[in-house]
Amino acid sequence: MIDITSGDQGNHRIARIGRQPIALAAVALVLMLTAAGSIALWRATAGSSTEPDRVVSARQIQLRAAAASEQLVERTKALEFSQQESIDQLQALQDQVQSVKRLLAAQQNDAKRLSDQVGAVAGAIDSLRQSFAAAPATEASSDQPKARHATNRPKLHATRGAQHRRAKSHG
Repeated sequence: MIDITSGDQGNHRIARIGRQPIALAAVALVLMLTAAGSIALWRATAGSSTEPDRVVSARQIQLRAAAASEQLVERTKALEFSQQESIDQLQALQDQVQSVKRLLAAQQNDAKRLSDQVGAVAGAIDSLRQSFAAAPATEASSDQPKARHATNRPKLHATRGAQHRRAKSHG
């Protein structure tokens, strides 16, 4: 008995599954026919007006694309022009920097040359000082009385001239 019950249940399941696919297929077929009919009805009523609309929209899209590409070309040319101006300005600036560097190098060379000349003049002045310092020491010992006499005389004339001028201004 147990075998019969389990066999009956298996047959019921197969029968249920067998009925459901047919129902599902019938529902799917009805839905597809309804969709196809509605599409056909829509095409029949609006089919002639959609073709020109598509052409017009395609033309508008092409015109927009052409205008956008023209704007892009103009902007690219403007950018190229401004880049060329920047390059020219940069080259002019680099030329100025190079000339300033050359002038600076020339000034540095002049300063070095002048420094060397100042050093040479300072050395010559030191050697002259040393030679004059050595020469008067030997001459001073032999000419000392003459030097005193020569220095007193101008002072004497200077005091007489000053006294003479005072007398004239008072008198």
